[in-house]
Amino acid sequence: MFSFLRGGRGRDKAFYRLVREMFGIRARNIELYKLALMHRSASVELADGTHLNNERLEFLGDAVLETVVSEFLFVEFPRADEGELTRLRSKIVSRSTLNALSESIGLDRHIIRHTAGSIQKHINGDALEAMIGAIYLDHGYDRVNKALITGLFRRHLDLDELIASETDHKSRLIEWCQKSRQTLRFDTAHDAKYTSQRPVFRSTVTIDGMEVGHGTGDTKKEAEQCAAQTVLSVLSDEAGDFILAGIDMIAENAGSDEGAGSEA
Repeated sequence: MFSFLRGGRGRDKAFYRLVREMFGIRARNIELYKLALMHRSASVELADGTHLNNERLEFLGDAVLETVVSEFLFVEFPRADEGELTRLRSKIVSRSTLNALSESIGLDRHIIRHTAGSIQKHINGDALEAMIGAIYLDHGYDRVNKALITGLFRRHLDLDELIASETDHKSRLIEWCQKSRQTLRFDTAHDAKYTSQRPVFRSTVTIDGMEVGHGTGDTKKEAEQCAAQTVLSVLSDEAGDFILAGIDMIAENAGSDEGAGSEA
């Protein structure tokens, strides 16, 4: 399966050195790491029609990363409740944080890609997840756990800054609506500009049937976060009261219409 990736001795030496310098480990199956750096724009098609790229390793790495981060936060913050741990985990595994980590260790400079067409802006974070998947397959959970916590989190992650930042806009909006006893809905679908090379999603936020915000992104999650952020950006006390007044007016009008219909 990996025979097409096997290069000359000098090329392999460069990959071995790359893995050792970035993650502090000695690669056993170097082909896994080569594959982890292959973006789908540079996919190789095999004779049976299979397309080889880093997406499967990215899928695996995403799951491994979430487990490692969960364990790390559980130990690091013994007094934090479930909600606090969940919010902090979402910040660490967010695409913006993973992109920054990838760039901090120089991984972004080694990604194999073709420049034709539009390249997703999360390519660097995706490659990092794929490398995590490769380490897991090559060395197992304990080794990838150590590589991430010792090699990445403690050297390149500012937890205090992450704690102070607010990136989970959707959760904040959900909490706001719950406290205000309002019904919140996200309607998310492919944008009109969507293509296989440029996946774009558009999300519309409605509160009690009233459209209050929109957002777009490369994924459904990103589009919904963007839409929630547009709503939160105007939800000062005064703006929030204005929106709630508009929602209440819609509800009252709907109630009046129903009452008139029943009398008729």
